[in-house]
Amino acid sequence: MSKISVLSAAVLSASLMATASSAQAQKTLYLAGYGGSIETVMKEKVLPAWEQANNTKIEYVPGNSTTTLAKLQAQKANQEIDVAFIDDGPMSQAIALGFCADVEDKGSLSGIYDSAVLGGGKALGWGYIATGLTYNMDMFAENGWDAPTSWTDLEDPKFKGKVVVPPITNGYGLLTLIKMAKINGGGEANIDPGFEAMIERIGPNILTYEPSSGKLSELFQSGDVAIAAWGHSRAKGLANTGFPAGFVYPKEGAVAIMTATCPVVDSDVPDLSQSLVNYLVSPEVQAILATELSFGPVHKATQISDEVAARVPYGPDQVGTMDAIDYSIVNPAREGWTKRWNRTVE
Repeated sequence: MSKISVLSAAVLSASLMATASSAQAQKTLYLAGYGGSIETVMKEKVLPAWEQANNTKIEYVPGNSTTTLAKLQAQKANQEIDVAFIDDGPMSQAIALGFCADVEDKGSLSGIYDSAVLGGGKALGWGYIATGLTYNMDMFAENGWDAPTSWTDLEDPKFKGKVVVPPITNGYGLLTLIKMAKINGGGEANIDPGFEAMIERIGPNILTYEPSSGKLSELFQSGDVAIAAWGHSRAKGLANTGFPAGFVYPKEGAVAIMTATCPVVDSDVPDLSQSLVNYLVSPEVQAILATELSFGPVHKATQISDEVAARVPYGPDQVGTMDAIDYSIVNPAREGWTKRWNRTVE
């Protein structure tokens, strides 16, 4: 073999050894997250920078909150998930069941709104969704109706057969029930006033208790719906189609839904899990999530354009007026409320 051939073989061998060593050094983190547009934004806009900075490959496991919580329960003896995305309601269950570790401050937590710290610091919200009132602006203008300002507008007889509230099995329906209870002197611990409002005053106006956001969009577009209890991001999505959808933060306050995350107990990469959770709530990532997904930022230092700020819950004035739900009361009662809803409301 010539000297050149020997040299080439040696270089190739060294290169292969270096590649193998690099591959061995790279770690893997399993992230259980939402599918759809959130998965796309995470994979394309958010996660690659963190993966490169931490020499870590993220295996994204898509699923909704219920699916992810079920996986945590099924894998309890041999946990595979390192970081989980779960809505704030089910996340409180995950915390109660002992699946979430205390979040360590890696430099991003000092600017987080208090309402985004869940379970005494075992999970963090990483995006606000405001539940309020969505309405057909053209229909209101044609009928000479003022824009809605209050949750009690759902009770106005002029909207008979033109109102949609999702069922209690949908987060928007559950939060509407709780908000109506609060407006009428009750709350999570006294839900009776909410049921009374739903049955006696809102019920006569209901067109349908529609759980599907896609179907509700169709009902708006067909002119069947004037006003609905819905999330700001859903209203924005409908408006993006060209439909004249308006969204209102009612004077009694919108209700916050949060997408939340936690580092999972017994992760085999605990330091990386803590790093990723902190990264997700950093101002830079929060700006991406607001711009791409219309999630309200949970970090006070997040900087976004005026156009984005106009369509998301942003800043202490809006965030501070949104209700946070006490799921430690709601979750144990929800099964009974659902049976009562099915029997008396629908």
